[in-house]
Amino acid sequence: MQQNHYGRLGAVLSADLINLPQMSAAAIQTLLKEHEIRRAAIDDVDVEGFRRWRDQLARVFRPEGPAEQCSAVNDLLAEATIRPWVTTHDGLQPHLHFVPDSADLLSRVKAVTAGGLAFVLCWEGGARLGRCVRPACSRAYVDTSRNGRRRYCTARCGNTEAVTRHRSRHSRPKP
Repeated sequence: MQQNHYGRLGAVLSADLINLPQMSAAAIQTLLKEHEIRRAAIDDVDVEGFRRWRDQLARVFRPEGPAEQCSAVNDLLAEATIRPWVTTHDGLQPHLHFVPDSADLLSRVKAVTAGGLAFVLCWEGGARLGRCVRPACSRAYVDTSRNGRRRYCTARCGNTEAVTRHRSRHSRPKP
């Protein structure tokens, strides 16, 4: 998968936010730090905003078709009020952000996730944004593989499903 940094970061952050097992201030803050979101201090008041945003992000990862995915991403873009912003906050070469550095944390996360999903949808196609097909799972994932044929959230889920299929075939009584 060929993407720019912002597209991949935003899309993967979206999937990880959807998959977050516990929506608490500490869990969200840890996730944002793992994704190198600066100034990731969050309190309990912010949690509800993140919970609502996570629910909106989840619409993009449902395989209902391109029109529904586009509509879901457009809704995210409208709420995130993305406006391109060039910054040199790291002292290096100027680069693009989706909101000013001064924006609050939730606004920054909304912008990077909505913008990232838009990049992936437009450049790689909606099939790159999926849900694990293993019946006991349904975690969201971003397919970054070369061939774009990923069906499971992790290799472990794929292997577990393969073992289950194998065992079911070999446990049937022989005629």
